[in-house]
Amino acid sequence: MQYSPLLLLPVAISLSLYLLLFLFIFAILFIFLTYGRLYINAISSGAAISFSKIIGMAMKRIDVKSMVKYCIMAKKAGIDIAPSSLEAHYLAGGNVDQAVHAIIAASKANIELSFDNACAIDLAGRNIFDIVKAGIYPREFACPDPAKGSSTLDAITKDGIQIKVKVRITLRTNIEKLVGSAAEETITARVGESIITAIGSSDCYRKVLERPDLISLYVMEKKLDADTAFTILSINIIDITVGENIGAKLQSAQTEVDRKVALVEAEKREKAAIARQQEAKALAEESRVKILTAEAEVPKAIVQAFREGNMGIMDYCHIKNIEADTEMKSALSKQGTP
Repeated sequence: MQYSPLLLLPVAISLSLYLLLFLFIFAILFIFLTYGRLYINAISSGAAISFSKIIGMAMKRIDVKSMVKYCIMAKKAGIDIAPSSLEAHYLAGGNVDQAVHAIIAASKANIELSFDNACAIDLAGRNIFDIVKAGIYPREFACPDPAKGSSTLDAITKDGIQIKVKVRITLRTNIEKLVGSAAEETITARVGESIITAIGSSDCYRKVLERPDLISLYVMEKKLDADTAFTILSINIIDITVGENIGAKLQSAQTEVDRKVALVEAEKREKAAIARQQEAKALAEESRVKILTAEAEVPKAIVQAFREGNMGIMDYCHIKNIEADTEMKSALSKQGTP
């Protein structure tokens, strides 16, 4: 017996509808069994998160279980955080767990911290939960930081004595000013600069050793924590020692430099005197040569006088007698004979 295809068409349509209805009911049961428990937990805890929101998070591949847990945690702590805010922070790559725990810790410690600020700090790469703990428990920093190669602050008083100081700074984090403010390194640099200035303005190193607390008071009065995310609670000088006598070293070095300069000037003057002496010797030798040249002309003049008849033999003998007398007197004067 054969059936017409037109007769089988309603049967096929009915089976398809029953199949689609079964799949729909199965999908509803699967979704309810998978996420219904989370929704019931949220509703029973008072967390304002809808079932459709849970389904939407699941479709965006968000850890729905964790999101519901964070909403319940915040609600139990008395904080209202919109599920959409948690979702946005999660999708932005933030650490929702740290942000929620930081908000709860700040609320219990009466610290003003909004969820938006916590998200901004977390997205900036800082551990928001550690920052909240620093706001509750003040932290201590060494100045200068030994990890950067220097263990003491070195300054020189007006009398030239070097003073070496170790300082400990106690800071409390001001979370409200954390975004866009200076970090701990700025505080440390400012404190170090002020301490060096305070020591450098002291007339005598003994005053610094007698009252090191004056340096701390001077630094505290300058309000170095302005425009930063921290409040300076205390500045304590834990060690102070006397270094080298820099003033004496500088004076000794200056004296040595002056001595070397004087030696150089003396050498210049000595060389100039030697040059003048040699020049005088050269001039004397030149004069002696001129005298000898002039004396060599005398016999020629005598001969010329004889030839021209201007001089006789008696004149010549008289000249020779004068020369002999002069030579005798010179010899006697050299021998010391009266």
